[in-house]
Amino acid sequence: MSGLGITLLATSLSSYAYRVSFPKVDSPPTIQPFADMSGWLPLPVLSQQTPLTLLALLLVPALAWLLYRKPLGLALRMVGENPEAVEGQGLSVMGLRTGAVVAGSALMGVAGAFLTLAAFNAFYFNMVNGRGWVCVALVVFASWRPGRALAGALLFGFFDALQLRLQQAGSGVFGLQLPYQVYLMLPYAMAIVAPATRRR
Repeated sequence: MSGLGITLLATSLSSYAYRVSFPKVDSPPTIQPFADMSGWLPLPVLSQQTPLTLLALLLVPALAWLLYRKPLGLALRMVGENPEAVEGQGLSVMGLRTGAVVAGSALMGVAGAFLTLAAFNAFYFNMVNGRGWVCVALVVFASWRPGRALAGALLFGFFDALQLRLQQAGSGVFGLQLPYQVYLMLPYAMAIVAPATRRR
């Protein structure tokens, strides 16, 4: 619930801050985006990505190690499942929960900044295009495990890229005349179906 609230708050604040900062600008100013890693990371796939993508990939094993190998990770998991046990250890449930929300919000901010700093080179209204809500669905799909969350994110990215290719192929792909909105909804349909069909 805190994630949903922060998403709504951040969406409104970003729009407000943009209108205050650029009150008379018709088109958004562009910026110099992050360069890819082709110059210093000779890997076929990752070399075409930006350092923010590498950071996201490195955070997955780091967070898994923290959550399942360190006492802090155990305490973080327990404040959601059994807060009374955490209080019995003399730890602050509210402090741990607040810290987790702040850390998660910071990662959400980095993810949103990726669109501006690496993907679109500018800020647009509704540029996130529902991806924040997809992340909420991915957390449920992953059963709160970083590795499965990465797999779900890659799956969503695959369908997001697929719908672009299908639109470029034309409405007659697969011999069917379909409106482009059908292809556009593919990744979001996956985000709905995947949590509903997951197994614990």
